[in-house]
Amino acid sequence: MNDFNKTKEFTDRYILLSHGDGGIKTGELINKLIIKHFGNKILNSLEDSAVFNNFSHNKIAYTTDSFVVKPIFFPGGDIGKLSICGTINDLACAGAAPIALSMGLILEEGFEISHLEKILKSAADVLKEAGAFIVTGDTKVVEKNCMDKIFINTSGIGCISENVNISPENIKPGDKVLINGSIAEHGLAVLSSRPEFNFKTNILSDCAPLYSLVRDMLNSAGKIHALRDATRGGIATILNEMSDISKTRIDIYEDMLPVKKETRGLCEFLGLDPLYIANEGKIVVFADPSDADKILSAMKKNKYGAQSCIIGEVSENSEKSMVVYNTKIGTRRIIDRFYSEQLPRIC
Repeated sequence: MNDFNKTKEFTDRYILLSHGDGGIKTGELINKLIIKHFGNKILNSLEDSAVFNNFSHNKIAYTTDSFVVKPIFFPGGDIGKLSICGTINDLACAGAAPIALSMGLILEEGFEISHLEKILKSAADVLKEAGAFIVTGDTKVVEKNCMDKIFINTSGIGCISENVNISPENIKPGDKVLINGSIAEHGLAVLSSRPEFNFKTNILSDCAPLYSLVRDMLNSAGKIHALRDATRGGIATILNEMSDISKTRIDIYEDMLPVKKETRGLCEFLGLDPLYIANEGKIVVFADPSDADKILSAMKKNKYGAQSCIIGEVSENSEKSMVVYNTKIGTRRIIDRFYSEQLPRIC
């Protein structure tokens, strides 16, 4: 029997290069730490590929993402929670129920095991809530100072019901634009955690798994034309992407857009625009106008949508797509794509 099977506890305090070389230390890391938090029938077999029975649905969604947030712990979350929420939310925006995820860990030599375990537990908690599983993965260790502590890649598979058809191409004039709560909190929470910024704030990341919210919207039987989670680049970038694909003009209204007082104040102090700041628990919804109120009601009944509201509408088809911001004082300005990210390494 291999040495890593003799005791149940993982005793190393720091990540070593030998944890990534495929030998005994690798086995200890997988069996005593990763399986501890993610163990299930498929993963526990430790095959090179996860094998599934046939899916019961004809439509499958597949997504992948990598997470390099700095710092790895921030108010309201950490890189583990972020990695699972990000992948589940990408699936949810296709109307897909998450089923199985992979996780690739790239670890720096010397990384504290207690920090790794905290990250894995955080990820496992989100998986449990979402009813999904890690079924395959990979671990690599690189020399100290070659990277920044830990990077995570996750991929996910989800099933889509046959009657669900969600795509930006479905957006049409008259559609209402909804969002499930206030914006810009994730980016500011990450920013406030960085040592170079000497200020304190009560702002927490909105990082959350949103499939239950999407499921409730779909169960309302309302016509949802498109969904997109407003991550890097904030809602301004997402709205521009949707406008470009659908070749429409989208109007949003300042007096409808939810921004918390502390968030707005901090943005003004730092010279940042909340429209361009990343979120990790906000989803933008394009809904048929006849069903918008029905969908909004379903959103508000979910814990991740209690503060949902309508923020705008799709105004017209146009060869020149655009997003127009209508201010409280009656002026208008075009919301362009950003040239470069205001806050780097926020996901």
